[in-house]
Amino acid sequence: MTTVPRLSLGLPVYNGEEYLAESLDALLGQTYEDFELIISDNASTDGTDEICRRYAEKDSRIRYVRQPKNIGATPNHNYVFDVSRTELFKWVSHDDLYARDLLKRCIEALDERPDVILAHCDQAIIDGDGRIVQPLEYTLDTASPHAPDRFRSILFEPGGDDFYGVIRADVLRRVKPLDSYHHADRTYSAEMALHGPFHQVPELLYFRRDHPNRAERANPTIRSRCANLDPRRANRLRNPTVRLLGEYVYGFADLIRRAPISAADKRECFAHLGSWLTNRAKSGHGERVEDRAPTASDVTTVNTIVAGREGRLA
Repeated sequence: MTTVPRLSLGLPVYNGEEYLAESLDALLGQTYEDFELIISDNASTDGTDEICRRYAEKDSRIRYVRQPKNIGATPNHNYVFDVSRTELFKWVSHDDLYARDLLKRCIEALDERPDVILAHCDQAIIDGDGRIVQPLEYTLDTASPHAPDRFRSILFEPGGDDFYGVIRADVLRRVKPLDSYHHADRTYSAEMALHGPFHQVPELLYFRRDHPNRAERANPTIRSRCANLDPRRANRLRNPTVRLLGEYVYGFADLIRRAPISAADKRECFAHLGSWLTNRAKSGHGERVEDRAPTASDVTTVNTIVAGREGRLA
């Protein structure tokens, strides 16, 4: 370990006791060890605090902060990045699982490709018990050298809200902080994509858990999802649904305006945005990747490649 690690992992959590220990075991068992793990507990009311303190006592790489009140998922995500101090950054979730080599493979990709700003890997959906129920095929063109192509892909293709890769922190500092309007995660990914290409590591190393208490499942309406992101969005007068949708559209236009790309590329991005606005019924629009039909894949069981799951039944 160096004095200042190379990578920060940011884990925002609220009432995550059901799966938190499994995720911490997977993260702390990574083959790449030069990282700090910043946990921001959003004033949880369950056993999250106890779990975090127990793990922090055992591993000096953990920085545990408990927020005095629930500030919302978006401010909590921004907080863990704001207090980080490293060259690389990655958000992690309290309920997902990570193969031992995930961080190593992503960082190797960034070191080999200086032009790449984000590295992530193949993923699958797992159930509450950690069984793979759906390997996912990544169809976004975020590796394209042409910025408007990356932008168009995130606009039109399902899964364009994936910013949970290993990211160059200097790029994140140039991007507008994550917001809390409808699908703000998608505009956030789109802005990052205009700063440079992503790289997809062709190995199944990330396991995204789908369960009834996951934020998207537990908050099925636009208003409930946005209020979960930021409690201030629950005010119907200040944040009517039309505003939550309008900010989403404006977010795309605003990020194009700010993007470090040529005027010609900006015009092309605006053209894609216009097509998207007039073609919202395009097949696949609004589809959740969790709801896709399974793709054929010869997968290694989660228990053999995720730390902390040794001895479990496959």
